[in-house]
Amino acid sequence: MNFELKPLSLVDVATEKCDALLVLVSQDFKPLKDDISQLTAQAQKAADFEAVPGKILQIYRPAQVNAVRMVLVGVGDGSERHVRTGVQAAVSAVKGAWLKKLVIAFASSAREASVRAAVLAVADATYSYTLTKTKKEERTVQKVLLTCTNASEVQTTFDKTAATVAGIELAKEWANRPANFTTPTMLAEAALELAKLPKISCEVLEPEDVAKLGMGAFMAVAQGSDQPLRFIVLRYAGAAKSRAPVVLVGKGITFDSGGISIKPAPEMDEMKFDMSGAASVLGVFRALANIKPALNVVGLIPACENLINGKAVKPGDVVTSMSGQTIEILNTDAEGRLVLCDALTYAERFKPAAVVDIATLTGACVIALGAVRSGLFTSKSDLANALIEAGETSQDLCWRMPLDEEYAEGLKTNFADVANVAGRAAGSVTAAKFLQRFTEKYPWAHLDIAGTAWKGGTAKGATGRPVGLLVEFLLGQAAAK
Repeated sequence: MNFELKPLSLVDVATEKCDALLVLVSQDFKPLKDDISQLTAQAQKAADFEAVPGKILQIYRPAQVNAVRMVLVGVGDGSERHVRTGVQAAVSAVKGAWLKKLVIAFASSAREASVRAAVLAVADATYSYTLTKTKKEERTVQKVLLTCTNASEVQTTFDKTAATVAGIELAKEWANRPANFTTPTMLAEAALELAKLPKISCEVLEPEDVAKLGMGAFMAVAQGSDQPLRFIVLRYAGAAKSRAPVVLVGKGITFDSGGISIKPAPEMDEMKFDMSGAASVLGVFRALANIKPALNVVGLIPACENLINGKAVKPGDVVTSMSGQTIEILNTDAEGRLVLCDALTYAERFKPAAVVDIATLTGACVIALGAVRSGLFTSKSDLANALIEAGETSQDLCWRMPLDEEYAEGLKTNFADVANVAGRAAGSVTAAKFLQRFTEKYPWAHLDIAGTAWKGGTAKGATGRPVGLLVEFLLGQAAAK
């Protein structure tokens, strides 16, 4: 999908030939003498339309414009949230095989946040998964033209958001694929494809390489599957080699049965989404290739399946992590932290400026925060503030959770240095405390995206989160140096 921004008034917009024209009308809209403004004012006066978020009025082949359909779209106070609500409602109403060119016009000048919301909303509303369908309902929209009178003021935000959309949609695509179309090997191949883009390189470590590194925790999870593990190392080189990179670590469990501590059958199919952290890392690198910020980024993806065979790890087994710490595996369904802990140790070799891991780690985080905000864990307030600010800007929200040392008490065991689970209480926090043991040599943050990475029910599918948050965070890191 091709995005374009033009500085057009409503007079100019009326002449644009398109399949659908969405006119975004806020509550402070003041009609001028142009045809679109007058038509809008008449509709409001007749009470056929009002500028509340999500309210729309469709008009077929109006004489005033060169569009097949014009839609008046209420966007409330013009805020990011209201614009997203309005655009999603309007696009859903006009979406069809005939829709090739879409024009979205702000009736008034546009804010940066509103432009970002409009681009993200139209992308989300037109996204379609097709890989494993015989009757493919593919996205028909080929071009989206966004117009406002102050286009030059919002151009940078527009360009950045359009680039981020490419990353979000790559993350959605890989997270949505069923596990037999997203094996660890296939995930590695996707990373190698990214290495064809500017400034990106990729290395893939195989089982024998991982064994030499002593990644005993990662290997323990993988040993119950016939699919060989892969450890993926992506690099984006946008700054001098001397500049310390930011490292992103994405949990890549391409299917999670729970192992011997098997999950309940209902909704187990959704465990294909357990590699959403890995998918978000792929998406971030896709966006970086387009934006080309001046910083260095490393992406680490420990990829494997958590299944059951005669070799599968058992509750009570003790394994040795790459750090040398021994771990008693009390619950084989707490596997994400096992693959992540070895990746976090591997991250030390890059002498990173910061490390952020991203994982669908705990159901407890879903209970705590639902699907609105991802859980954020870090002991570094400056890192927490940067991530929170990035989330607010991108509207990919997170919430800082506690990391008090007392939460680690439940991880004590008589048979190893640490257990992989504590009790049910504060499960998302104790999982983060487990990971924290492996991050003493650098600033670290953990994003638990179990509640935000995908939707269930009739809307089942990946959200592409937290690609937007991570891209905004990285751009902030680039600007800070």
